[in-house]
Amino acid sequence: MAKILVTGAAGFIGGYLVQQLLADGHDVVGLDDHSKYGPVSRSYDHHPRYRLVEGDASDAAVVEELLDGRDHLIAGAARIGGISYFHAYPYDLLAANERIIASTCDAAIRAHRFGRLRKVTYISSSMVFESTDHWPSREGDQLKVPPPGSSYGFQKLATEYFARAAWDQYGLPYTIVRPFNCVGVGELRALAQATSLSGNTKLAMSHVVPDLVQKIVKGQSPLHILGDGRQVRHYTYGGDLARGIVMAMEHESATNEDFNLSTAESTTVLELAELIWSKLRPGVPFEVVNDSAFEHDVRMRVPDVSKARDMLGFTAGVGLEEMLDEVIPWVVGAVETGRL
Repeated sequence: MAKILVTGAAGFIGGYLVQQLLADGHDVVGLDDHSKYGPVSRSYDHHPRYRLVEGDASDAAVVEELLDGRDHLIAGAARIGGISYFHAYPYDLLAANERIIASTCDAAIRAHRFGRLRKVTYISSSMVFESTDHWPSREGDQLKVPPPGSSYGFQKLATEYFARAAWDQYGLPYTIVRPFNCVGVGELRALAQATSLSGNTKLAMSHVVPDLVQKIVKGQSPLHILGDGRQVRHYTYGGDLARGIVMAMEHESATNEDFNLSTAESTTVLELAELIWSKLRPGVPFEVVNDSAFEHDVRMRVPDVSKARDMLGFTAGVGLEEMLDEVIPWVVGAVETGRL
């Protein structure tokens, strides 16, 4: 059993991650300020090996206090959302996330020097490859291609520089993981004040799957999609991503390495939309309207997954249909109860 601090524990990926850590027998402290969704309840809230602390990860003193006696830190706290979210708040995301990562590293450096902290596992993003012009994106490509054009992608790349710089100067071991297009339950409407409309539907400023489901459930026809729908993504189940993050945290060979965590399966947005439509409106002709795409809605986001497979033994096991069979009923329930 390891003692682990998870920042951003109440977030979307954080929910899957804490559940995986507890299932593996670890002792977990979570830190979250509930800034995105507000307080949320989880099935493991009263687990004897879990404690959630409400606090700000940009406060180094708070992080350092919680790191006392901890073996690992999984740095997942960040202002984050779907594409409409980081177009609405480009400065706030950049500024807040830089404060979070700097304070987290400050605390971790001291906890490693004076305490028992062994390593930090940083949760980065596939958006570090935003400006690439060749695929699949391999680990290391982020250092060779132009930097991301979006402030969100740029800041996640900066997070990776923080990780390497803390090792270079202070000897703080790290692992970097990059989730690709997480799909799962638990995403709610962001508390932010800005709104984003797609046709007649107010988006949740989250990710493509819950937004597509809610538009169909609310009766939108034809279905509005951003761009021409040919954007390629790798939709990966949250439970698979959590398992991969824990494997990267634990594996000795992962020290000072970076990993793409993703399914190997490519899916276009149009294919995704048609699949969801077929599950919610079987037998009804599928029609779409193409809305203008956002500036940073990259055409291709395709990872090379061989490094995580070969070094960690990680492969994503849940297929897209299986994910949707879990996620769609959850989103439908959230729409019916007004949470989306």
